[in-house]
Amino acid sequence: MAREVKAGRVEQLRRGWLVVAAASLLSVLALAADVNPVFVGAGFLLILLSLALGPSLPIDDEPSAPVAAPAPAPRDPLKDVADAYGALDMPVIVLGTDANVLFQNPAATRAFGEMTPGAHLSARLRTPGILDMVRETIATGEPNQIEHSERLPSERVYILRVAPIEEEGSRSAKRYFALSFRDISELRRIDRMRSDFVANASHELRTPLASLRGFIETLQGPAKSDPGAHERFLAIMLDQATRMSRLVDDLLSLSRLESKAHIAPNQTVDLVPLVGSVRDSLVPLAHELGVEIRMHLPEGKVEVTGDRDELVQVIENLIENACKYGQEGKIVDVHLRREPQQPVEFSVVDRGAGIPAEHVPRLTERFYRVSVADSRSKKGTGLGLAIVKHILTRHRARLIVKSELGKGTDFTVRF
Repeated sequence: MAREVKAGRVEQLRRGWLVVAAASLLSVLALAADVNPVFVGAGFLLILLSLALGPSLPIDDEPSAPVAAPAPAPRDPLKDVADAYGALDMPVIVLGTDANVLFQNPAATRAFGEMTPGAHLSARLRTPGILDMVRETIATGEPNQIEHSERLPSERVYILRVAPIEEEGSRSAKRYFALSFRDISELRRIDRMRSDFVANASHELRTPLASLRGFIETLQGPAKSDPGAHERFLAIMLDQATRMSRLVDDLLSLSRLESKAHIAPNQTVDLVPLVGSVRDSLVPLAHELGVEIRMHLPEGKVEVTGDRDELVQVIENLIENACKYGQEGKIVDVHLRREPQQPVEFSVVDRGAGIPAEHVPRLTERFYRVSVADSRSKKGTGLGLAIVKHILTRHRARLIVKSELGKGTDFTVRF
């Protein structure tokens, strides 16, 4: 750098002397040509002004001392680690070599509560498997992982992984370990639901198929020539085949609903004539069960955004269930409410035996029944309320269930 500055100054000095030499030559030529001395003086003056206003020509060629750059502040490795893990939505706890908590990101705080910095991990997580895994990784430096379940405040399943934090190019003697929690609760729930669904579906189909096979073998053998047995057995076989058909139809309905659950309907449906039409179609069933359906509908239109056929399924399912399972009360009240600045509500209230409180949260599970024998005797598939839940989820509506033993049940749809 100093050599470049010195060369620049020499170049400036050389150009200055060239200007002076050129001016002197012009002056001599002007005198030889007998030019007016006034013009010669003006030329000298212009040359002097150009030299005076031009760049200065320093004679000191010594380079200036370089300015020392400020020394960089020492890095805090823990702060870098905290910045890296702080934005993750996965719970992460940073530990020291003594398994003390040095940092927890906001996701870990939400999942496990605030941990005292410097406290040992066992102050919050006392599971022996976790502590053994952490101790092994600190001793060997090798990553480890296990599956861990939390029961409170709600059931959660995590894949816990602990691994040393490698800092490339760092000469720090400190070592840190990251304990991460990957939440797989939803995956486990789906796996359990899938296995339960396969088991329940196969069980529901196995029973009528076994009945059909038994009756067919009987008709081909001992009752081959018995017209009375033919008539009786064929009626039972028709009933079992109808049961399987209903089950298959409900399974197909669930599959269709799941495939379009993310697509909200965009039709405008008037619920007043819709509820009236469904009620008229269920009057024969209600008379057969000895139940009276009472309607409580407002004047004018009650419009909601929805799919007409799916809303018919919801209304029909709720009223039919109330007639079948609440027939002891003899009366089913159907309400449609539309209040200013309030959501539209559709309610079906029976006066039957009611549902025990422990069963209410699980009513919309597939194949869940409060009483298996009662449900099968009333030709239920165990999928009706699951279909209702999926339809209402697609319609961005809620199903609210209130029940009291001995007083009946209230199913309310809030749009």
